[in-house]
Amino acid sequence: MIPEAVLVLLLIVVFIADFATSKQEERRWFNPFVGVLMLAAFVVSAVPWEPQSLFGGMYVTTAATNVMKAILTGATLIVIIMSRQWLYNTETKVREGEFYLLTLSTLLGMYTMMSAGHFLMFFLGLEMASIPMACLVALDKWRNDSAEGAAKYILTATFSSGVMLMGLSLIYGACGTLYFTGVAAAIKPSLLTIVGVVFFLSGLGFKISLVPFHFWTADTYQGAPTVVTGYLSVVSKGAAAFTLMVILLKVFASMAFFSQYFLYVVIVLSITVANLFAIRQSELKRFMAFSSISQAGYIMLALVGNDATSPTALMYYILVYVVANLSVFSIISVVEQNNGGRTDIDAYNGFYKTNPKLSFLMTLALFSLAGIPPFAGMFSKFFVFMAAGKMMDTTSYIVLFIALVNTVVSLYYYLLIVKAMYIKDAENPLPTFKSDWNTRLALCLCTAGVFLFGIVSCLYDYLYRAAEMSF
Repeated sequence: MIPEAVLVLLLIVVFIADFATSKQEERRWFNPFVGVLMLAAFVVSAVPWEPQSLFGGMYVTTAATNVMKAILTGATLIVIIMSRQWLYNTETKVREGEFYLLTLSTLLGMYTMMSAGHFLMFFLGLEMASIPMACLVALDKWRNDSAEGAAKYILTATFSSGVMLMGLSLIYGACGTLYFTGVAAAIKPSLLTIVGVVFFLSGLGFKISLVPFHFWTADTYQGAPTVVTGYLSVVSKGAAAFTLMVILLKVFASMAFFSQYFLYVVIVLSITVANLFAIRQSELKRFMAFSSISQAGYIMLALVGNDATSPTALMYYILVYVVANLSVFSIISVVEQNNGGRTDIDAYNGFYKTNPKLSFLMTLALFSLAGIPPFAGMFSKFFVFMAAGKMMDTTSYIVLFIALVNTVVSLYYYLLIVKAMYIKDAENPLPTFKSDWNTRLALCLCTAGVFLFGIVSCLYDYLYRAAEMSF
């Protein structure tokens, strides 16, 4: 539990530092200080720790779990780097310490959730991640959209947790245990277990914002501070998707016939419905909300397969999605700070004329999300298609065909933003502005990932070895 212990230590250090210096008017050292601490946490989480089982099997860590912790810690580090300019606003400066503490608390909950070997430990980690996340969404409490988004998030999270617990109670009634290994050995297809599995998957579907459990996503993404939206879209989704993969492959393997068709339905609905609704959006954060729902459908596509290529494809997709999506949200955040808080797509009309570098980086990130070669997003989509295609049955081929068609649709709506930046004219275009150093650093890291993750083949091999040892 060294990564968890380091994260708890960081929480204590940040809390004491915030408490001791809260009366200082200027704390420009605080963000770099937390960034250095998070860099140390990333290095610790990236160390290939030996697989362990603690507390009677309630806590279990594997090579794949360690890799995912490193990916999510790296994503959190980028979020903290890109948050500096927003946190120095007059309204948010007083809440800088709270932002760091809540962010680290959610990450600790995700660590716990991914390392769970017992459904109660999993649920504890899920709630540890969800409740501070609602506080992060409501951090701009003077904005009605922020309060509304937080209310919708916490109400939906509460309802989904209730549905999930109902499913777990049915599974416990059928199996007599909540340990992952015990449930895997005892569970058998019956009406009770089928309903329990469906309820459980439905509850977790809310957390990943899969259709038809996605209704909270657009309002929450729009209302939350842009930095928080970026964090919610990649870190929270990545942790929940990885945990769902572990449970499906290790716990509900004997129920694969039923869970497989559940996945087929939510994949097709998530990709198709999200793409159709994304086309209609005029607000960029709502647009990215539906984009993230569609991307969640592609992430789930990796779970259709049944060998080591499935977890490898899922981890690789999350890694690429992290850098591409955070690149987009870094630009949205810096534009918002320099344009009176506007986040509508029309605000980007003629953006290339005044800010050509940011326009170019935004285009690269959008092309990666759309899966255009030679960017890393193309390779991530190829690997999830390849993992799903290994099932070699008619239904999986139909799902793959629908996903491929939707890739073309997604290319169309991502190009709408490119069109606004390069082709459309604006009466009052965005002013020319210079990004702060933190935003530049975050964009450099993300853009390097968009290019390099697709061509550095040893990275995929490393993920494959971790998946092979874990599943």
